[in-house]
Amino acid sequence: MRKLLISFVTVAILSGCQTAEDGLTTSSTPTTVTGPAASAIAGDMASRLAEQIGPSATTTIKIEKDSSDFASALEAALKGWGYTVVTDGKVGRVGKDVKLVELGYSIDGVDGQVLARLSTPSIALGRAYSATAAGAVPASPLSIMQRN
Repeated sequence: MRKLLISFVTVAILSGCQTAEDGLTTSSTPTTVTGPAASAIAGDMASRLAEQIGPSATTTIKIEKDSSDFASALEAALKGWGYTVVTDGKVGRVGKDVKLVELGYSIDGVDGQVLARLSTPSIALGRAYSATAAGAVPASPLSIMQRN
């Protein structure tokens, strides 16, 4: 009886160490989004960011200089919402009533879709899109994460 119990416990412990061959894998690869798709994604994400970070009259956004189509489209979309956008790293004098927001962004390809993410020190937004040559449409709800 004791040998049976030891065998059962050993098998139970070892079975927890096995992994399936078809395990869940998640991988994202940086992708290039161009033209109408870049504009559509940037426009949607900029509007969602504007809902979260406050009025454009009192907010300046600082982003890293990038020559990609998405970076240019994002900068244009933010300016379209009335924000002052700084890309050269030189903020200069910001009035005491103006809030400086550092913005990071990324575009990744995941399972045939495009995952766009915008993040500030206080909030992160993410959404998946189905991109085509004619543009892009949201393929998921907007994900919002607020940081303390």
